[in-house]
Amino acid sequence: MTRFSGKVALITGSSTGIGKATAILFAKEGAKVTVTGRNTQRFEETKQEILNAGIPEDHILAIATNLATEEGQDELINETIKKFGRLDILVNNAMLELLTMLELFSMMLREKMGLLKIYRSVVTLTQKALKFLIEAKGEIVNVSSMAAGPQAQPSVTYYAMSKTALDQFTRSIAIDLIQHGVRVNSVSPGVVKTSFGLIEGMLQDKYKTTAILEPKFANIEICHKHRGNVKNNTEKINVSLQSSLFR
Repeated sequence: MTRFSGKVALITGSSTGIGKATAILFAKEGAKVTVTGRNTQRFEETKQEILNAGIPEDHILAIATNLATEEGQDELINETIKKFGRLDILVNNAMLELLTMLELFSMMLREKMGLLKIYRSVVTLTQKALKFLIEAKGEIVNVSSMAAGPQAQPSVTYYAMSKTALDQFTRSIAIDLIQHGVRVNSVSPGVVKTSFGLIEGMLQDKYKTTAILEPKFANIEICHKHRGNVKNNTEKINVSLQSSLFR
């Protein structure tokens, strides 16, 4: 029996990068998983990789949805419960655009409001999932970033701001929800080799001298329920993080 047998995990932003690697590892470790994203082709590839690992198809739910909308969030929670009957683990991983100050100022108001809804979606999706997480005495893992640290990050100002806010959200609800048996944790990867970074040109230009972490290493911390027992894997992660620009 694998360590997540009988558990159900919902991973947002699981069509690529860290979210994809996390969903695959959860499935391999016995969990039933909900994978989601707006790019249908990408999360279907995630689903196929899980199936190729020998995971039964009835252990996977793939949903194309927009987390910036209440309707999209409701669909994600409701369909997960409808298929699996429970929710044990919520991984808030969905990514945001990396915008400079000038880029944000040049955006139309409608586009800015869309970004704010994405920022807010972590809070509202967590609220919608709480009933089921409390019933299961489950867990929440928020994927933050080393960009939220004390150093200024002018090239990713709004991204860093959102992750800093996420860290405070994590600290606060961790104290609140443990009273209901729900554990809340956060992981803060450094620069990770994902299509998100490739799209933004980060890996080619800004971080040529930076140690780049592979998603398969970042997912170890997300999927680990008892952090103190993964010393060797954690050390592998920390070596990359400590030598990265975001520290």
